[in-house]
Formats: sequence, structure tokens, C-alpha cells
Amino acid sequence: MLGLGLAPFAVPPAGAQAAPEPPQRRIASTGETIPAIGLGSWITFNVGNDPRARAQCAEVVRAFFADGGRLIDSSPMYGSSQPVIGQALASLGTPAALFSAEKVWTGSAARGPAQIEQSRAHWGVPRFDLLQVHNLLAWEEHLPMLQRMKAEGRLRYVGITTSEGRHHDELERLLRTQTLDFVQLTYNPLDREAEQRLLPLARERGVAVIVNRTFREGQLTRALARHPVPGWAAEVGATSWAQLILKFVLAHPAVTCAIPATRQVAHVRENLAAARGPLPDAAQRERIARAIGAL
Repeated sequence: MLGLGLAPFAVPPAGAQAAPEPPQRRIASTGETIPAIGLGSWITFNVGNDPRARAQCAEVVRAFFADGGRLIDSSPMYGSSQPVIGQALASLGTPAALFSAEKVWTGSAARGPAQIEQSRAHWGVPRFDLLQVHNLLAWEEHLPMLQRMKAEGRLRYVGITTSEGRHHDELERLLRTQTLDFVQLTYNPLDREAEQRLLPLARERGVAVIVNRTFREGQLTRALARHPVPGWAAEVGATSWAQLILKFVLAHPAVTCAIPATRQVAHVRENLAAARGPLPDAAQRERIARAIGAL
């Protein structure tokens, strides 16, 4: 059975020392814990049938679990990402530690169940841990369906997502009126609108928060790569801009898990390491935001 807190699958290279287990964050609705860093798949795992690229993604997934990762997030919107994830999981024997986070993304209420079943078949799992209404599309129909699936034991958690500021008013309304386990939204040192209403409200309502677009789909880290990492980053144990950004995100008390996407083994290990060690306090967070905003 998936997502029940079993030991992660780990096959480190011969002679290598296993990485320390990443810090865990609590899912407010149940008390279950998951690592603070997950793995996104938008763009990076949309590689079609390219065998070399698929093998590279499989190595990322292997490294993710070897370093203590659990939550992988995808969507029917993400091209070939779902079957690429499924192939990677199959090559590992579908690690028991997997926390599978998927989405329903269709304007047709009738199409929802079939789409979810197709997604499940792509992943090769008996059920998903978390299903989310992607970008609030047809949420009026999909949320009741997901709640029924949860009540019937065919799903463990229900959530909603957005990556667009124009949805924030509606997201706030749903956080206030619907019974949700998770909300997924965009948050990083440059995109801080969620701090005003959504993050405090999620914490107040006991809704776990998954953060997407931590690096603005790579645009932010590519732009920052032209500049040296400030010396004061060492105060919070960051050795790269990516780690500084992730530490900024994780330091917000409402955040449960950030899901940076990558196709590089070195990057997935770097991202997981960002959760370890100290996190910035309020003054250090503002310093990070000012430094990044000025570049």
C-alpha cells in the first residue's frame, strides 16, 4: 500500500554514505508527515519517447528516493510526464515510500473519472495518495467526485491547485468554504502574493500547502546563475541560489512541501539538501528577497 510512511527505497552507489533523512512536515488534516522537498514534473519529465531522456528521468527518481524523497507531483496537462514517471517507478519496483500527487484537468465532469483512471494506469499504482483539481478547472463537479473517492477509500487526500494570480480570489473562497487537505500554489522570493491572504488562511484552516514554480520554471535560477551566491548565504547553510530560494520558501510556517522540477541528478540532491540545516528567520528572508529582487 502506498503513502503509509514506510522506509524509502534507497540504492546508493557502492561505498557512498546515505544522505541524512530530510526534515518532515506535518499534513494538518491527519498528522502524517512527508519530506519538505518533493519532486515536480512540469516540463522536465515531458520527454516523449526519447529513451535517453527517459533513462535520465529514471535516474532522477532513483536519486530522489535514495536521498529520502517521497512526494512526486504530476498532471494530465504535463505531456508525457505521467508515463515517464510510471516507467521510472517500475524500474525501482514502485518504492513503498511513494506519496503520489496527481491532478484532474478537464472541463468535462463526465470525463474526470476516466482521466483519473488513465493517469493511475500511467503511474502503475493501485491508487493515488493525493488528487487535486488542476487550476480549479470545473472544480464544482470534480471536488465532490474526489471527496466521494476519499470516502470510499480510493483516495487518501483531496486538494486544489493554481499557478496563476488571477485565481487567488477564488482560491481564497474555496479555502474558506470547502473541506480540503491540500492546496498547491506559486510562491518564491519574487512571487509573494500568497503571503497576504492564502498562506495565513491555509494555516488557519489546517490545509497543507504544496509550493510550485519555486524557480519560475527555471527562469529565476538561470538569471541568478550570472551572479555569485552572496557570502551571507552560509548563515542558513545555502551553497547555491537554488538552495537559498528553497530555504526562503520552506521558512514560511504555512508551507508543507516545495516541489521543484529537474532532470538533473545533481539538482535533485541539491534541492533535497536545502531542507536540511538552518532555515532563515524573518529578517534573513527579507534579505534574500531583496537580494534576488535587485539582480
